[in-house]
Amino acid sequence: MSGQQRIALFIDGANLYATTKTLGFDIDYKRLLKEFQGRGSLVRAFYYTALVEDQEYSSIRPLIDWLDYNGYRVVTKPTKEFVDSAGRRKVKGNMDIELAIDALELSPFIDHMVLFSGDGDFRSLVEAMQRRGVRVSVVSTITTQPPMVADELRRQADEFLDLSQLASRIGRDPSDRQQRPAGEGNDRPRTQQQQQPRNGALESRYGIRQQGSDDEFDL
Repeated sequence: MSGQQRIALFIDGANLYATTKTLGFDIDYKRLLKEFQGRGSLVRAFYYTALVEDQEYSSIRPLIDWLDYNGYRVVTKPTKEFVDSAGRRKVKGNMDIELAIDALELSPFIDHMVLFSGDGDFRSLVEAMQRRGVRVSVVSTITTQPPMVADELRRQADEFLDLSQLASRIGRDPSDRQQRPAGEGNDRPRTQQQQQPRNGALESRYGIRQQGSDDEFDL
């Protein structure tokens, strides 16, 4: 990768979480940002995730707050609830459209798109970005069974980066993990001023550890 290229990161939060969980490590988002800042001029780093609106406390909120104040552009939307054919209530959160629109709008201003997702639905987006002269790297893994990346997405990408090989550079050191204080999960929503994270506390507690979930959940 050329040091002069303009890079943008597009992180499918739910997909990345599922992949790293399968690989058995946590992302250190501070290290991830530094890794790609060292590969060129980092124009934007987007992180996409859906949120359950009526939850009194969301375990992913500390991560989102930290990312928002530390170089990431966080894009969220409410999840949608539905009942499947078996009568089970589920919620679904899919950020594909938001990610695709941001990528296409930013395409005139970047040389290289780095997509953190293995979702085959992004193949058409990758092709569209390439037609606009943007090089596309896909970050996922083929080391699991089954692989976490769709074959059509991997074939379409200009470059495939396996997360298992990046783990030593962007993964969180397991020795840095700390237990959350008792009752922390019962915290009530805070004001915006209170939500502003204290970087040291969040870094030591989360590292920054993603605590999101996949696109679809049973209720």
